[in-house]
Amino acid sequence: MTTHQQTPEARRFGLSNILLILGVSILLCGEAWCGYNLHALSSQRKQIKEDYSTINNITFGIFSVDQWRDKMAAVVNSQVHDFNITPQQKQQLLTQVEQQLHNVVDKTIVTINKPQTTIVGKLKKFAFKKFVDSGQVQALVPSFAKTIINKVTSPASKKRIKGIVTSKITQLEKETYDSTGTASTAVTSYMYHKYHVSDAEQFDKQINGQIAVIRKLSFEYLFGMLGIILLVLAVWWIIRNQYHLKATLYVMSLLFAFILITVGVTTSIIEVDARIKTLNFMLMGQKVAFNNQVLFFQSKSISGIVSTLVQQPKPDAVLVGILILVFIVVFPVLRLVFTGVHILARKDFAENKVVKYFTFQSGHWTMADVMVVGILMTYIGLNGILQSQLSNLNIHNSLLTTTTDNITSLQPGYMVFVIFVLFSLVLTTILKRITPYDAT
Repeated sequence: MTTHQQTPEARRFGLSNILLILGVSILLCGEAWCGYNLHALSSQRKQIKEDYSTINNITFGIFSVDQWRDKMAAVVNSQVHDFNITPQQKQQLLTQVEQQLHNVVDKTIVTINKPQTTIVGKLKKFAFKKFVDSGQVQALVPSFAKTIINKVTSPASKKRIKGIVTSKITQLEKETYDSTGTASTAVTSYMYHKYHVSDAEQFDKQINGQIAVIRKLSFEYLFGMLGIILLVLAVWWIIRNQYHLKATLYVMSLLFAFILITVGVTTSIIEVDARIKTLNFMLMGQKVAFNNQVLFFQSKSISGIVSTLVQQPKPDAVLVGILILVFIVVFPVLRLVFTGVHILARKDFAENKVVKYFTFQSGHWTMADVMVVGILMTYIGLNGILQSQLSNLNIHNSLLTTTTDNITSLQPGYMVFVIFVLFSLVLTTILKRITPYDAT
């Protein structure tokens, strides 16, 4: 379909073309700068969240024997340190000791009063009845019990008891460990040094602060890229009747498309983040808690997905990776290249079968628009599955409380790829209107 035949006016390259190139080049530099910064921020966000997921992974938390040992030992040590006997408990203990002493005296009297068959036994029984008044012994029991309780509850005795219990707990701690202990210590030390913090609270605060700043800047650069593309389309509207400028602007527009697809393919498109936000229960009157335990984290770009697939040992995974690379990346790029060739080349070369095929017919093979829908459907399905599964882990009762968190989200790279697809469709429509050759 030919809508506009090539004329000398349309081929003319003069001052207006140069000014157009200079003006649009400013926008092109702005687009490249926004794209570069968006890609850098995406990589930085991915690294930060990978660091966070490493140090907060359930392997080093809920699934770590060392973590359970330290938390339970802290509770027991606290109980031992705060150990004290109230007057009410002291009175109850005194009553129990008195009862036990009375039982001992009663059993002793019964044993001695049994019929004795030996001379020694008969002598012990005679001496006991002669010199010991069982009633007086029973009367002395309360004073004996009081003396025992005072001795046991004295500061020196309590200190000795605490020392014995603490030493046993320390010994148990040394004997209880798992294989992740050394790795966890090394990772924690490295991460704290990397982010210039000294404890978990500062680390979480630092990470959350950086992620918030990166998110804000990422969307600023994303909207910057979108705004520049809208300005380019506005320029198309302004020069809609200037036929001698359209070829120049079209080639410049292709450069914008190259930037969009480069950023869209290499920048993260989806982030999967599933966590146990809190897990706590009461032990000996004190709360034991695990916070922000990362169950799973992955952040992938289209290039990252392709790389992961082609590195798999399974041939079917490798084939899928190659197909994604060819139809999502290679064909769209080739189409942009040949489109530029078609616009700039002489008629005999512009109407070459290969050039025309990639310019006008290869759209049937480019699946970028299908990828956009596929990623969206994957996100919706995956997010729903994670939300459903994590909701089963939410427990709220008197013994245990757990709260899960699903932070799965589409990332700016996906938005850039969507902008590329839409911009490509616009450029295809424009090409069919401005091509000086047969578009069939």
